[in-house]
Amino acid sequence: MRWSFNVGRIAGIDIKIHATFFLLLAWIGFVFYRQGGTSAAIDGLLFVLLIFLCVVLHEFGHALAARRYGIKTHDITLLPIGGLARLEKMPDKPGEEIVVALAGPAVNVVIAAVLWVAMGLFAAGIPNPEMMEQTRTPLLVRLFAVNIWLVLFNMIPAFPMDGGRVLRAILGMRMNYARATQIAASVGQGIAFIFFIIGLWWNPMLLLIAVFIYFGASSEAALAQMRTISRDLRVSAAMVTQFQSLPLHATLNDAVEALLRTSQHEFPVTDELGKVHGILTRDDMIAALRKSGAEMPVAQVMRTDIPSVPETMLFDRAFAVMQECRCPALPVLDSAGGLVGLFTPENVGEMIMVQSAIGSRSR
Repeated sequence: MRWSFNVGRIAGIDIKIHATFFLLLAWIGFVFYRQGGTSAAIDGLLFVLLIFLCVVLHEFGHALAARRYGIKTHDITLLPIGGLARLEKMPDKPGEEIVVALAGPAVNVVIAAVLWVAMGLFAAGIPNPEMMEQTRTPLLVRLFAVNIWLVLFNMIPAFPMDGGRVLRAILGMRMNYARATQIAASVGQGIAFIFFIIGLWWNPMLLLIAVFIYFGASSEAALAQMRTISRDLRVSAAMVTQFQSLPLHATLNDAVEALLRTSQHEFPVTDELGKVHGILTRDDMIAALRKSGAEMPVAQVMRTDIPSVPETMLFDRAFAVMQECRCPALPVLDSAGGLVGLFTPENVGEMIMVQSAIGSRSR
């Protein structure tokens, strides 16, 4: 994710913080400072940092549970709205997905139980949510309340919360993955609508939650549809095979000629042996022309951080690779390492439309 940077690595998983997270800390510090001065600001910042520590532990619950099933976690990123564990994929089996989904809330339950015992809260009951905003309430009591509400919030049966994944997994035990996802997404969108209506009359924060849930449910449904449609398809079925490449010694002037002569926006750059060294995009080309002129070598402008994929790779895995690197196109290689095609977002969209039409016709 852009604007994120590493702050550490635990259990083989990178921990990242998004730059906007510091804006949240600055805002929290400012608000509490106005309410009670320096001591209140320190208390507020400490409270927020402890909340996000619980969020990180929540995400590690997901990550370690997924590792049990051989699924890697690329990283965990802290955002102002919470944490995001970027799993390689979700488990294919409903039972495994339930375990992975519940592992996060289970961590918060354990944290709350430890705090309950530590604070002697056996007779205190669950603190009111309003207590979380009061600095006079003991810090650990507020933290206990946060973990309880994190569990309740995450178990709402709506994507992208854990409860939505649990609902999808339960439905998936009785029907196919796409149908189960569609039903779970519809439930989530219904909940988002209810939150939106309540938010108009009661709490504006629910409006933001409603939007978050609605678009999260829509995105999950779209991904599930693509996964079903593209099941068993290989990259070779969707790659562009008629394309223009540029030699490593080419200049931007050569690239401009290729751009005007073809309909391509991305050009693989290869050496004499056909090995791919990078991808030159139209946007990078235009920016370099304005800055350095047409004689600039493409080798100094091309992107070299773009991975190649084999033509035998599954379609959905290649699409995941493209999303992870935010690549405009992926070079496709044959078994000998030769460049045989380009995997582009345009072709991905066209393949999905074609397969969806074929599937509708079959039904």
